[in-house]
Amino acid sequence: MSKHPSPLVCYCGKVSRERIVKAIRAGATTLKKVQRATGAGIGDRCKELNPEGNCCIPDIVAILKEETGTKQAAACSCPHCKPK
Repeated sequence: MSKHPSPLVCYCGKVSRERIVKAIRAGATTLKKVQRATGAGIGDRCKELNPEGNCCIPDIVAILKEETGTKQAAACSCPHCKPK
């Protein structure tokens, strides 16, 4: 029985939703901790690599909320998310 790969959340770091969930369940309960544990959300090529041209930080924060029930601050440093 073949398992479908978990969808990518972070295209810059090629980090799947499953990897993020595993990190959260292992104790990475903040955005910074998820970033350190997985490498997700630290790239700056979102617009180029993500098919939708979106930054992954809001998606990571949403997964954190689903898994922990807590609201997280969504601070992104990628060029297209920074205020102009």
